[in-house]
Parts: sequence; C-alpha cells; structure tokens
Amino acid sequence: MNRTIRRASVFCLLLVLALLGRATWVQAYQARALADDDHNRRQTIAQYAQPLGDIIVAGSPVTGSKGTQGGDLAYKRTYTQGELYAAVTGYSSQAYGATQLEGIYSHVLDGTDDRLKNPLDVVTGKQAAPGSVLTTIDPDVQKAAYRALGDDKGAAVAIDPRTGQILGMVSTPSYDPSKISGTSDGDAWQSLLSDPDKPLVNRALRQPLAPGSTFKLVVASAALENGLYSSVDERTDSPDPYTLPGTSTVLKNESASAPCENATLRTALQYSCNNVFAKVAADLGEDKVRAMAEKFGFNTEKLDVPVRASESVYPSGMDKSSTALTGIGQFEVTATPMQMAMVSAALANGGELAAPHMVSEVTDSDGNALQKFADGDTKRVVSASTAEQLRSAMVTVVEQGTGTNARIDGAEVGGKTGTAQNGVGNSNTPYAWFTSYAKDKSTGKEVAVAVVVEDSGSARSEVSGNGLAAPIAQKMMKAALKG
Repeated sequence: MNRTIRRASVFCLLLVLALLGRATWVQAYQARALADDDHNRRQTIAQYAQPLGDIIVAGSPVTGSKGTQGGDLAYKRTYTQGELYAAVTGYSSQAYGATQLEGIYSHVLDGTDDRLKNPLDVVTGKQAAPGSVLTTIDPDVQKAAYRALGDDKGAAVAIDPRTGQILGMVSTPSYDPSKISGTSDGDAWQSLLSDPDKPLVNRALRQPLAPGSTFKLVVASAALENGLYSSVDERTDSPDPYTLPGTSTVLKNESASAPCENATLRTALQYSCNNVFAKVAADLGEDKVRAMAEKFGFNTEKLDVPVRASESVYPSGMDKSSTALTGIGQFEVTATPMQMAMVSAALANGGELAAPHMVSEVTDSDGNALQKFADGDTKRVVSASTAEQLRSAMVTVVEQGTGTNARIDGAEVGGKTGTAQNGVGNSNTPYAWFTSYAKDKSTGKEVAVAVVVEDSGSARSEVSGNGLAAPIAQKMMKAALKG
C-alpha cells in the first residue's frame, strides 16, 4: 500500500475512534448533566408535556395543572389557595424554574423520575405518569397562622414534638405561585423581585434573625446541664444592674421594677431578666453555650426538612462581654423560626428532638410509596429532668409572666417571649418573637410553635413578643390541639 494512503487511512481511523469515544462519553457520562442543563429546552418541554403530579395536604391536592394555548409547553402549574401554601409548595414556573417542594421533587411530579418507570420505559425513555408528594401540613394550623399573621411581615412554624411532623409553615407577605407559572408572567415576576418585603423569601426557613430573649431557653438549658445551677428555683448570682465584663456598659432590663437581682432561672424567664442570662452566659463561657446551642440545631449547615433551612448561628471567637450578650440572644446570634420551634419541641418532648420534616411520603401514580419519611427519629438534647424543669418555667411565663396572651383553656401552655434589637444601635423596629408548646390535658395532643413578627406597622413602643407574636402562636396551638 502506498505510504501516503496508509497514513491517511490511519489518520481517518483515529478520527473515527475519537468520534466513537466522544459519543460513548456523552451517552454514558454526560447524558444526565446535559438533560438537566438549564439551557436544554427538551427538559422543560418534557416537564410540562402532561399534567403534573400534585402536592397533597390532608388528602387533598393544593396544586393542579391546566392546558396552555399554543407553544410547545402543553400544560402549566396551577395552585389552590396559592398564597396560603406558597411557603410549603414553592413555585413551578415555565420561565423561572422551581423552588422548595416543587423543585426538590420536580422529577417525581413531572414523571421523569426513573423510579416511576418500568424497565422497558427506562430503556425507551418513555415518560411515566407523574407521582405525588404527601405533606404533613395540617390545613387548620396553616390557615390559623396565615390569618393571624395577616398583613404583618413575619413567619410561623408549628411542629408535632413527638413525631417531628411540621404541621404549619407560613411566611408573610406571601405570593400566588399561579401568577408566575407561565412564560408570559414577566411583570408579575419583576414585581415580586422588586418588592422590598421580599415575598419570595421563605422567612420560616430562610430568614435567620436575632432571636432575642427566646434564646434564653438555650442558655437556661446550658446552665442546668452543666451544673451551674441545680434547678430553675435556685437563686442565681446575678447583680442588677449588670455591667458587661471588661466594659463600662450597663445592661438594662426591660422592666426596672422586675425582681431580677439574683433571680432564679424561673423568675428570670418569667420577667425576661437580661442581667441573669447575660451573667449565666459569661459564667459558662462561649464553648459551653455553643455546645448546647448546637445540640438544639444551631450551626447546622444542612438542615433539610426536606427544603433546606438557612443555618442558625451561635458565633465563636468572642470576648467575655460579647459572650454575655449572646446570653440574651443578641450580638451575632441568629435563628430561623424553624430553629426556635425546634427548641420548644425538644423541651416539650422530654429533652429529645424529633427530626423535623414536612413530607411524609412520595408516591407513584397508583399511590405506591417511592419514599417514606419516618416519624420520631430523635436525638437527646437535654436530660428529661432539665426538660421538665424548663417546661415548668415556661408555664410560669404564660400563666404569670410576659407570655399571658398564649393561654388556652384546658391546655398546658408554656412559652418564652423575645424582643430582639434590629439595626445599628437598635435604630430599626425590633423583632417580636414567641416560642412555645401546648399540650391538651384531656387528649394528650401536643404542638410546638415559633413566631417572629419582623414588622407589623406598630409603633416601636408597642412592639413586644407577648403583644404581637404570642397571639399568633396561641391561635396556631389552638388549631393543632383541636384537630
């Protein structure tokens, strides 16, 4: 064979092998990445080729689908009471993608998840009938939270302490996901993006704020667990006024007449004595307070319920005065409503924290389970004795202290108020917090709740956890105990 022809043949063979190798690489290793690429139009066409599966609340769908006119996307997502459930469902938009449960379970809901297909469908790539997502949400609790928050900017979460089931999750102001589900909803989308109140942000999970005095429950837990004080009724060593260590800054209490000097932990929770908890935090040191906070869930980067919550933070590398300020939920301590609901839930459940979750089951089109989420997957946070003592102290807060607006006839209710500073030098309207639990004395049903009101439009002097947040929690707890 002519040498030139032979070389050309070898070169052509190498080109063919390279093409075969590239095709094999794309098919075997890059197929999924290419299919999932945001710029791949075929994925969006497949997603909306048939009616989507539904997100279910108490046996009824809160989502739906309707046919479109023209174009290559046959169906688009609809929502029943969209504003009520937006913090649970998120949105599924032909133009802007999907979030929260809609995003996490998009392949189940559009029928492209391989678990929905039989072996032949997997080989042929045939799209299966879509599955459904069953939530743990109690519609009565959800409605109570949404109505009670009203026009306030804030959020609320309710958890069953024994199972970890999330019974309610609301963020306000809310939005109707139906208004951004199509391809021609640009004005509605831009309106949501430009709204200074950020309705697209799920404040229940994704807006960590200073928790203020609700964090005192964590500090009290650390004091008892580390033996700083033997019980909630032992007098503390807490001067009033209290000067932050190494400074000339005097820490004031909300009420100058409150009996906060050397108060017991019970009395200090009842009157929300800053001097007591700042001194306790300073005496324990940041390492012990942080260790307790982390047992409750602070500093957890991946808290999936299954939507991922933002990290609630207890800081490190502080001096003693800063550590003292963390004792009252200030300095750089931040928490989401989900996190503060977890604190009350653990104390209500005898010191064990059940993993919070708002999905019970994912099913195929015939109702067969593809995935189940177990209730009661718990971890020990504090001893049963510590939990019992702090529940007793929380009841004192509601019966005789700063949380009287949370009382419910026929139920044991315990809670803790908080009014957290906001802005440089507390220049902005404070945040109003309330975290609590309730137990029906006749049925034994329980619920734990956390509420934050970022802004209610009230005058600064009228902002308090008891005045703004506790009534919302009370309505949620009532709804949960009735169900």
